Amino acid sequence: MLKILGIRHHGPGSARSLCVELGKLRPDVILVEGPPDADDLIPLAAGADMIPPIALLIYQPDKPQNAVYYPFAEFSPEWQALQYGLKNSIPVRFMDLPQAYQIGETRDEIQPGVDGSEPFDAFSMIAEAAGYSDGERWWEHFVEQRQDSGEVFQGILELMRDLRLEAEKAPAPVFGNDLVREAFMRTTIRAAQVEGYQNIAVVCGAWHSPALAELDKYEEDAKLLKGLSKKEVASTWVPWTYNRLSRRSGYGAGIDSPGWYEHLWQVQTHIVEKWMVRVAQLMREEDLGISPAHAIEATRLAETLAALRERSLPGLSEVEESVRAIFCFGDDTPMRLIHEKLIVGQRMGKIPDSAPSVPLQRDLVAVQKRTRLEPSASPESIDLDLRKPLLLERSQLLHRLNLLGIPWGKLQTVHGAKGTFHEVWQIEWKPEFAVAVIEASIWGNTVLEAAGNKVNAEAAQTTELPVLTRLVEAALLADLSEPVLSLMKRLQDVAATSGDISHLMEALPPLANILRYGNVRQTDTSMVKRVVDELVARMCIGLPPACSSLDDNAAQVMFEHIQAVQKAIEILQDEAHAAAWKDVWTKLANQDGVHGLIRGEVCRLLYDQTGADKQTAVYMSQALSPGTPADQAAAWVQGFLNNSGQALIHHPRLRQLVDEWILSLPEALFTDILPILRRTFSTFSSPERRQIGEMAKYGGRVLSAGGNVELDADRVEKALSLVRFILES
Repeated sequence: MLKILGIRHHGPGSARSLCVELGKLRPDVILVEGPPDADDLIPLAAGADMIPPIALLIYQPDKPQNAVYYPFAEFSPEWQALQYGLKNSIPVRFMDLPQAYQIGETRDEIQPGVDGSEPFDAFSMIAEAAGYSDGERWWEHFVEQRQDSGEVFQGILELMRDLRLEAEKAPAPVFGNDLVREAFMRTTIRAAQVEGYQNIAVVCGAWHSPALAELDKYEEDAKLLKGLSKKEVASTWVPWTYNRLSRRSGYGAGIDSPGWYEHLWQVQTHIVEKWMVRVAQLMREEDLGISPAHAIEATRLAETLAALRERSLPGLSEVEESVRAIFCFGDDTPMRLIHEKLIVGQRMGKIPDSAPSVPLQRDLVAVQKRTRLEPSASPESIDLDLRKPLLLERSQLLHRLNLLGIPWGKLQTVHGAKGTFHEVWQIEWKPEFAVAVIEASIWGNTVLEAAGNKVNAEAAQTTELPVLTRLVEAALLADLSEPVLSLMKRLQDVAATSGDISHLMEALPPLANILRYGNVRQTDTSMVKRVVDELVARMCIGLPPACSSLDDNAAQVMFEHIQAVQKAIEILQDEAHAAAWKDVWTKLANQDGVHGLIRGEVCRLLYDQTGADKQTAVYMSQALSPGTPADQAAAWVQGFLNNSGQALIHHPRLRQLVDEWILSLPEALFTDILPILRRTFSTFSSPERRQIGEMAKYGGRVLSAGGNVELDADRVEKALSLVRFILES
């Protein structure tokens, strides 16, 4: 007997009906839609340490980027078919067209589906006739919410047969690669019959079920399968996540609500009530005021909505509407939280250590265990104190993985002083990193070795000084001591021959960071110090000539380089470097032919360091004199006032010069340079803009927030008395 069981990939109702049907059939072999390339991995699914969601990964060993995934959740019918066969000692085989024939020829990620775009179009018509918004909701109500199997599989078979007949009438072909896949699946079924199996259960996407019953297509199948070329592939199990199982990730057979489907699979009774309890618990964890009354009222509303829509049970749409109305009071913000953490879910699966893996993967797992930094599907922020050996090793691991193109962690920019010995990372493990690990294995068998080899290879292929300095910085952060020696030698060679001032300036900040954090990370920075000394000396000599006759775009680039170098000099805290750099400011401030943006910037640097109001006023008078082109004068103001209006607030003479210059501009010219002025003032903070506005309004006086008001002498005296008491106590 042959029994075709058409299911919805990742459908809990399909999985429940399938388990019931398999119990009735008691087959002697189970054929499952999946890659035969991974048949040897099926026994691993029986272990208690294999926890869905997981996925089969099929890839080409010589081209790991050619990879496909076959995801499974606990509620996936295919997973339950594997579990039934393994627990009952029944042979289980995959029967889809092997990836050895497909990989590299189709999309990177396999998207098997009952409900490809063509079937879903047909389902949408059925759903519309039945009063549902889309085919997904219709399928969920009639199949996934079922608590018994009944004759569901026979009904699915007949429905799909009619839908495929309609699809054949379409003006354009809608089956694509399905015909070849179905030919191979029929061939597999016939092979099982030849082997003597009498009671065969076939678990496949519902769309394929009618085609697999047509076993008499011998010649047609042979023709479709003729000439297929085969490639070498490897396979393994990898952890998966609910986020990657969802349709929004781009997975073609994905579902909208993995978390909700897990709930439907695990809960047999009081489905809505228990869901509302989970929602209430989540919102309480987020410190949102929710009471049992909210859960009760939301349950009643969901049931009422289902009754109004003539549905036997509330579905996800009724549940979502009720939660939004009762728990969220119509606000979408908490609803997004519920959708992310419950409806989609943040579950990540686990695989056993015995699963096939490349040596680099095994080393990574060992390091993760040693540093107690386990992968997680949900984003997490971690603060690493680099003075502690364990946390320092975590930092080094994350830096090494970034070098290998495995961005498990992203280093965050932290505002506020936490000390140079702190790093804050945002970490989130993604399933596709499994392929990235395989790709990175060409560099070595351990994370340390692979990161070092890749850095050396990248350094050998570049002659750009900024690229080399960033590699040196990354190598030191990752504690790649041996590659650093060769990197520094190459850096010195390239720096000695580089005549590009922009490259010298761009190379300095990473090296300054190395010197700043070197002691914290216990790394030898003496070689870096020598390179930095050489870079600063050559940069200070070459910068003034390099700033002559720059157009607006080149001046903007140089402006940003000078800002970056200034920060680097401040980090270095070297008196000789600071003095040489200050001399460069003076030269540029007095040098003819320097773009106004750069002259304004260096004048501001001089002003901030020396506080010389008179000299600054002279520079400003020269820059804003009638003989200076208006666009250059505006650029000078932009460079001088960039990101700070404090000079205008605290120094009336500077403010007056800017005011007089603006008033002297003809209307047409003012209109031309207005965008530059607006861009300049937009960099000021809100309090700075408010104070400057008040000064302009009230003739230079800074007023209280209430404006120009009369002060109550008695109240002022009481305030002053309180201040004196506080200061004297």
